[in-house]
Amino acid sequence: MKKHLVLMCLLLSVGFICTGAYLYPGGSLHDKNSVGFDWTQNFISNLFQPKALNGAENPSRVWATIGIAFNSVGFGLFFINMAKKMSNKHASLVLTIVGFSDILFNFLIATPLHDVMVTLSSTSSLLGLFYITVFSLKTKLHFFKFGCILCMGIFYYTLFLYGFGDWGLLAIMQKVTLIYSMLLVLGFEYFTNKEDFRTNSAII
Repeated sequence: MKKHLVLMCLLLSVGFICTGAYLYPGGSLHDKNSVGFDWTQNFISNLFQPKALNGAENPSRVWATIGIAFNSVGFGLFFINMAKKMSNKHASLVLTIVGFSDILFNFLIATPLHDVMVTLSSTSSLLGLFYITVFSLKTKLHFFKFGCILCMGIFYYTLFLYGFGDWGLLAIMQKVTLIYSMLLVLGFEYFTNKEDFRTNSAII
């Protein structure tokens, strides 16, 4: 159970969020009267609102909130698990803090504090990803070196779109970022161990 906890949390997260999307009444960026949830024109945050964009009561809210809770725990546990793999005490401490911060910040995205929590959560996650990337570059984990760099690039591009208000493309990149980061997380969970990062004790 403990070994597969991150996987279980992420799968439950996807299941609950998809259930919420299925129950979403309608309304999107370009058409307030559209029916259902459009993965290319709706944001996941639309599922957290009391009312859908078309003005109807939003039954997806409860399901999506449970989903983001599992997502928060899954990503938080990932950073905490990565902290245990680091022989460098400073990196281990930073990743532990990032892990607990992500559990809190990610969940609060589903509240009226959404905009602030997106900023805090993104900053925290990028800090953790930066540390993992730096330490991965000093290993023989060549696939994960490329994976981390690509993940940071996707993350920064998504934040760029958010900052400049390109909502159309951002709605798509939000899902791309989430799916890619989940795959990378599961890769680290199942295909790396403490021995892989032992040679990095002198870094940072």
